[in-house]
Order: sequence, then structure tokens, then C-alpha cells
Amino acid sequence: MEVVLLPDADGAARTVAGIIERAITGGAKTLGLAAGSSPLSVYQDLIRRHRQEGLSFAGIDAFLLDEYAGLSPSHPQSHAQVIRRELVDHIDLDPARVHVPQGSASDLQQEARRFERALTGAGPVGVQILGIGVNGHIAFNEPGSSLASRTRLKTLTDDTRRDNERSFGGLDQVPRNAITQGLATIGAASHLVLIATGPHKAHAVAAAVEGPVTTQCPASILQLHPHATVVVDELAAARLEQQRYYRHIAHHKPPGQGY
Repeated sequence: MEVVLLPDADGAARTVAGIIERAITGGAKTLGLAAGSSPLSVYQDLIRRHRQEGLSFAGIDAFLLDEYAGLSPSHPQSHAQVIRRELVDHIDLDPARVHVPQGSASDLQQEARRFERALTGAGPVGVQILGIGVNGHIAFNEPGSSLASRTRLKTLTDDTRRDNERSFGGLDQVPRNAITQGLATIGAASHLVLIATGPHKAHAVAAAVEGPVTTQCPASILQLHPHATVVVDELAAARLEQQRYYRHIAHHKPPGQGY
């Protein structure tokens, strides 16, 4: 795992966008997208790179991490709509190649299995973008999720629902269940890139990066991945004990070695 400390949230977003650009120009054909708040600034920079620098997403397949159960793809707070609104409508990524679990499916368990097969069949995700919840969850894998879990239906904690209530206008409007890629599904990606900014993420980042690998902090599974990059601003890095080491590594990287 490589931990990259940046002075501010804008620098973190630009760094993650740069990782994605290098993956695409290097031949990656599949991206993993997240619809939470953490990657939104990354998407803004990718849009800028598309419009101003010609970065193309043509021919790319994109898979979302998760979707709320019970919401139709047209619901304004469905992850299908969020990712369209925040990214897809502004770049040349074919909407037909953006794959999202169907939260309105009549059989949600079967839909989870279908999505898992589609993702597996598309080959490994080149770069998977991740955020982290204040309780250490990634995607909708809440604390206690199996490290070997695959795409499935999960019940959300009230902490996670409260994190998202601002988008729904009240806690009672936030769905209690979601279809989510499992931790093992996420771990099959070639490169995991987690972005976290702000002081409210500091405890979760420290647990994920420097704590034990445990189901109580699902994001700690990044420690087991052969190519994981954690990009944080100073505020999110505040509880990390090895900051000096991370800065030393960044300063002495071999020429030309990326993330």
C-alpha cells in the first residue's frame, strides 16, 4: 500500500484523476466508479481533462460499486443518476457501457448475482475508485462484512444512512438496503485507489491504513492488495502515525515511477 499525503483536497483530487488518466492512456478498458461524495472532485478534474486536454473515455466500460435497493434508475438520488449527473453526461463515456446494479429489480438477490457475473466477465477492473465512510466502510460493505464477500444485498447502518440523509431530505427517506460489490469483488481490481479528505475521515483512514486487517474496518482490506494507493489531504491524514515515512517514500520515489 502506498499512502500519498497532499496539502489539500484539490491536490488529492488532481492526483487521483492523474492516476485514472495514466491507466486509460496505458490501455485500461474497465474503470470502477463510486457515487459517494469523496470522488466528486475527482470527476470534476476528469471532466476538465476531457474538455481541455482531450482525455477520452471512448471504449471504456465502467462499473459502479453499489446502488440503493428500491430506487429506480431515474430516481434523482439513485447512484445511476448521480454518476450520470456528476460525470457521464460531461464526457465521451458511452452511457450504455456504464453498468449499475438495478435497485428496482424484482429479485434483488438474483440481480446481485447477475451484476457479479457481468463484472467478472468484463475482466479485472483497471482502476477502482473508492471513498471511505466514517465507520471504515467501502462501497456499502458495513463493519462486519466478510473479507471474502461478493456482490450481494446489504442492510445499511444508521450511521451510513445519516451520512447520506442530506441528499434525501431526511433520514426516513434514505433506503435501508443496497446492492453492493463485496470486499473480494472490489479486491479483484488491478489497482485500488482510495481518496479521503477532511477531518471527519481521519479516524477511518488511520484504522484502514495502520490498524489491523479486520472486518470491523472493511477498508483495511486494502492492506492485503498488491497495488493499493491511498490519497489523503492533511486533515484526513491527521491521525496517521507514519506520516514522516510516507513523505520520505514520496520524496525518494525512483524517476518515472507513478502510483
